[in-house]
Amino acid sequence: MTSTQSPEDGQGGGDVPRDLRSVLVTSVLNLEPLDEDLFRGRHYWVPISKRLFGGQIIGQALVAAAKSVSEDIHVHSLHCYFVRAGDPKVPVLYHVERTRTGASFSVRSVKAVQHGQPIFICQASFQRAQPSPLQHQFCMPTVPPPEDLLDYETLIDQYLRDPALQERYRIGLNRIAAQDMPIEIKPVNVVTLHQLQNTEPKQMFWVRARGYIGEGDFKMHCCVAAYISDYAFLDTALLPYWWQYKVHFMASLDHSMWFHAPFRADHWMLYQCESPWAGKCGATWDKGTGLGVVGSVHSYEAPYRSLALLSPRLWHPCL
Repeated sequence: MTSTQSPEDGQGGGDVPRDLRSVLVTSVLNLEPLDEDLFRGRHYWVPISKRLFGGQIIGQALVAAAKSVSEDIHVHSLHCYFVRAGDPKVPVLYHVERTRTGASFSVRSVKAVQHGQPIFICQASFQRAQPSPLQHQFCMPTVPPPEDLLDYETLIDQYLRDPALQERYRIGLNRIAAQDMPIEIKPVNVVTLHQLQNTEPKQMFWVRARGYIGEGDFKMHCCVAAYISDYAFLDTALLPYWWQYKVHFMASLDHSMWFHAPFRADHWMLYQCESPWAGKCGATWDKGTGLGVVGSVHSYEAPYRSLALLSPRLWHPCL
């Protein structure tokens, strides 16, 4: 993948200073090559759970896979499984297997390893760009523009100023506020703590990478979107139950994505997430296609081995 050299839209010529570039490009998704198709990734942000953030593993694995294909080959889908919890105390090794290199389609398998064992496996499919006479998609939901909405930091500050806020919520919000996330998030429908009892398992956010990425390589924007896709995700399935149950542990099990058209991950994108089903082990879901820029189907494991199917979509407003 190539580095981005173009200036921000409308800012004139010349390279963008490094301190304005997204930390997702300069640090979080920047892998150290150790050998052919072998890379080492380090950690930028570790969640409160003290386990590695799933989005980091997905994004870094896709970076590793993308380095094994030519510049004119772009990713169109990936399918991943989290098989062990990530250890934030040691780096992650990514081994890429060149499963197939064809004239139009190529497949790469990536295994993320810690302590000599795989913690994550992924298959990514790449395609040479080709025009198609068949083009359609659903309409993006009608929502307020991001400029009219408050970001997470401002909303949390407003919650913390409420003298009636329960201490258990105050502790959790302070922990969230202390996190240094490399993306910006603006919820579309802000739910107060008093409204959680009647909340559907649906959420929408405007999201984008902090800092500048630019036009550059489409594969890098896909890697950043893969990183973003695991934020604010598992909580969707729990929205109807916050007032009823206290969940101590959640973990991602699988994650799939489809990349439909070029987009900018440093521009605002609408992240639409729904949980159409939750219950005990065993479920079927045969729809499988998100719309817009990125679609994914995702499940998680919680106490009592419950499963929730989530169908998120990442819309790019330019489509």
